[in-house]
Amino acid sequence: MNKKQNKKKIEKRVHFSIWYVLIAFLIMFTIQTFMVTSRIEEVAYSDFKQLVKADRIVECYVSRDKITGLMTNNSSVRASSLRTDGDEKSWLEQVKSFECVRVDDEALFNDLSEQGVKVTGKSNEPGILGVLFQWILPIVLLFGIWVFIFKRLNPTGGMMSIGKSKAKVYVEGETKVCFEDVAGIDEAVEEVKEIVDFLKNPKKFQTLGGRIPKGVLLVGAPGTGKTLLAKAVAGEARVPFFSLSGSDFVEMFVGVGAARVRDLFQQAVQKAPCIIFIDELDALGKSRSINPVSGGHDEREQTLNQLLTEMDGFDTNAGVIIMAATNRPEILDIALLRPGRFDRQIVVDRPDINGREAILKVHAKDVKLTNDVDLRAIAARTPGFAGADLANVINEAALLAARHEKKTVEMSDLEEAIDRVIAGLERKSRVMNQIEKKITAYHEAGHAVVGASLPNTDPVHRVSIIPRGVAALGHTLQLPTEDRYLKTKAELIDRLKVLLGGRVAEEIIFNEISTGAQNDLERATQIAHSMVAEFGMSEKIGPLSYGRGQRTLFFGNELPGERQYSERVAGEIDDEVRGMIEQAHEDVRNLLIKRKDLLQQLAERLLEKELLDDTELREILGDDANIHRSQG
Repeated sequence: MNKKQNKKKIEKRVHFSIWYVLIAFLIMFTIQTFMVTSRIEEVAYSDFKQLVKADRIVECYVSRDKITGLMTNNSSVRASSLRTDGDEKSWLEQVKSFECVRVDDEALFNDLSEQGVKVTGKSNEPGILGVLFQWILPIVLLFGIWVFIFKRLNPTGGMMSIGKSKAKVYVEGETKVCFEDVAGIDEAVEEVKEIVDFLKNPKKFQTLGGRIPKGVLLVGAPGTGKTLLAKAVAGEARVPFFSLSGSDFVEMFVGVGAARVRDLFQQAVQKAPCIIFIDELDALGKSRSINPVSGGHDEREQTLNQLLTEMDGFDTNAGVIIMAATNRPEILDIALLRPGRFDRQIVVDRPDINGREAILKVHAKDVKLTNDVDLRAIAARTPGFAGADLANVINEAALLAARHEKKTVEMSDLEEAIDRVIAGLERKSRVMNQIEKKITAYHEAGHAVVGASLPNTDPVHRVSIIPRGVAALGHTLQLPTEDRYLKTKAELIDRLKVLLGGRVAEEIIFNEISTGAQNDLERATQIAHSMVAEFGMSEKIGPLSYGRGQRTLFFGNELPGERQYSERVAGEIDDEVRGMIEQAHEDVRNLLIKRKDLLQQLAERLLEKELLDDTELREILGDDANIHRSQG
């Protein structure tokens, strides 16, 4: 290892020393040219003839195009006296260089001979330095600029490696990741264990006539651990692991991407058995029908065609398993997903509460936690979090503890880290006037009272009027008691009522409404529209799903689409949505009027303390309220 490092250092030193020599040479040449040019006086040919007659020319050199030589500084000094002096050092101070354009003049040589001027012929052929400066040096400079540009375009290699694959190769044991480091996605791990078994013992499958899937596509939301799972496969199988991104193939030069695909598979065949992992496959494998304007001849499509050929062409790449990851499988080209290419698709889903607890234990392994820290309670507080989110929570908690000069990470640090990830940073520097603060307190108290009073809502865990993030002046946190994958109509209606609780509280207390409910109204309208148009929960519309004029893709992404229903049906849907919102609004108003005393008591306590946890909420609203009881 040390020899390699020393070799790299030596190569780097030699590389830079060459450039230093070239730069120094150019500087010296510039200075010398400037100094020489500044000392030579250009004279007209007629003036030169007069200088010859005035005996001011000491010596001259005649070439085909020009005449150069030495002349006296002023008219009082004669060239003949200098030539007869014999002391060259004394007369060199009294002369200066000159040059002029040569003119065909037969009388010139007679005039020079009469004055006793020494005339020397000079060849027009450039010397070694002339050839160097006129021809070799410009070529070297152009070559250096060319190399510099290619280095910029292809930092990982030289100019001749522009078509080489950019894959990082991890040899046996270098990934340092195994299945023990992957938590919360047990089903996906079980699926890929078969790949490891095949790489370790291929005869087990070949004797029965079976073959392992050539391509494995990991599909999941960002941060769920797709890349980590691929590294774990390589670490467990202990085979070479080629890792690169889909964007590494595509360049501005036509044909480079296809060349890199060929080079990648050539390297993989030489190191078989091995794994090729392409992260963000959608950057390379986007459907060719999405961009019909290009006509199918752009660089990305050529690269994709080459990948399709390599995965299932005439050449069989035995022992080469291709794994890829994407969170946008809906835009992938259908040819990539057919059997024989990426014929196995593994969904890497967000973890449940048990998975979240396991992930927290993995990331908290090197973090000093106090004895009262309950990772199960933290897992219960983080529904919907992916592995990357949970890692961020642990890291934020450690940073918060260090910022407060603590020796260990406490439960309060983890709670604050979760709030940071969900709602953003606390902005205590944002000073609200008393009117805004009071409105916010009653608004959040309205959410909390409604949420604690209804049976089909998630329990209220915390209420705060401390500004967070960009625009949130307060928040009411509700936590589910368990992971849920279905919502009933009653649960969605109660969710509508909780969202409207803040606005209704403002109406009751202040007889006025503010802009603070804007986000609540957006979410309530979206839920009501989905209930009517998508979930078939409206008696008037019936059990039909019309959609919202959009195509809902994987993992919550949406693309514009054509509306599949008439204007009459659209009007009926709008009426049903409005009626559902108005009915929920009326129910919430009746509820808060009955519990106005609790609403005012909770708002006053919020104005006093700014943050209320579940224990304080239970004291105000009563033990029978729908309030989350902390675990641990």
